[in-house]
Amino acid sequence: MTEDPPAARLDPPALLRRGAPAAVLATLPGARAVGGAVRDLLAGRAVQDVDVAAPLPPEAIAERLRAAGLKVFETGLAHGTVTAVLDREPVEVTSLRRDVATDGRHAEVEWTTDWREDAARRDFTINAMSMAADGALWDYFGGRADLEAGRVRFVGDPSTRLAEDYLRALRFFRFQARYGAGEPDPDAIAAIRAAVPGLARLSAERVWMELKRLLAAPDPLAAVALMAGTGVLGAVLPEGADLAVLAALARAGGPADPLLRFAALVAPGAEDAGLPQRLRWSAAEASRYLAARDLAPVLPGPEGAGLRRLLADLPPETLTDRAWIAEARGLPGDWPALRARIAATPRPVFPLKGRDGIAAGIPPGVALGEALAATRAWWLDRGCTDDAEACRAYLCELAARTAIR
Repeated sequence: MTEDPPAARLDPPALLRRGAPAAVLATLPGARAVGGAVRDLLAGRAVQDVDVAAPLPPEAIAERLRAAGLKVFETGLAHGTVTAVLDREPVEVTSLRRDVATDGRHAEVEWTTDWREDAARRDFTINAMSMAADGALWDYFGGRADLEAGRVRFVGDPSTRLAEDYLRALRFFRFQARYGAGEPDPDAIAAIRAAVPGLARLSAERVWMELKRLLAAPDPLAAVALMAGTGVLGAVLPEGADLAVLAALARAGGPADPLLRFAALVAPGAEDAGLPQRLRWSAAEASRYLAARDLAPVLPGPEGAGLRRLLADLPPETLTDRAWIAEARGLPGDWPALRARIAATPRPVFPLKGRDGIAAGIPPGVALGEALAATRAWWLDRGCTDDAEACRAYLCELAARTAIR
């Protein structure tokens, strides 16, 4: 194992001295926390997950962890990664690696014991630091100074890092949104502009994951504008974008919801019906996106009956999304008041079922369905306030009229 002195010694972080991270670090000789955990510890931010690297092959890592009583799941053994679990707390553990070959999407790797070599294959300097449980910090590429300066900088040559994995172009904007301050690194921007054609090689799933993470940032506007300026946004969103609508959503106080922000970002009137399929969205994501952008029935009218009618057919979340998008697009209306009314209005539920029609003498089948649909239309027209008794009375009257005919 290649040893080198730490760049600094900090107070031992409590996060690395308890629970699963402490057990993993104590079990694996020379192991360190790496990546985002170190970055966020130094930035004073909440740490979501602790990842660990160790100068051992993955099989040896798994064997040592199991011998120490931790559960081990071989979640990415071919890439040198296992997940250790102690008291339901997971820690991802990866062997130190060097790249043997890359194709812009994936890398062939082999194991190493050289920490600097492992750090050199990472994307940005702020993600290339490592830390031991006792607070010893290794920072081979100036990540700590970059973090303090709000500078997102590639490790080594930006063009080389991008050619290894073009997704790093999108990751740059995500980290710029969360950690960047001032003017972005000019070498990074120049390399990203030149790398735009390589984005076509990325899978839709990876692109969407990065877009979601970017749009979940507290304030992604400057980073998204920078994306547009480099040509990256147009490459990954050929349907067209309207940054003014996204900015208006932020000014209106819209939530930091990536799907809602994306619905605002896609240009009004864009040919986007096929976008969910292109980005390989889940059914829930596709349904919510398309419903949010369908603004035709967003105006319920001044009286409560109009809102109740909409709520009878649509979940309140859909109407709230539409109200945000309508406000961001500058459509006339008191959108904050409407959202408050949506939140305060119980969702009406049509009180009858098929058994009510059968009890009224309507046989199962098409006639029953038509009778219930007609009764529901009557209920909707009257503002969704009639109870089950009133609806059954109307259904019985309808059944009697139908029988007379």
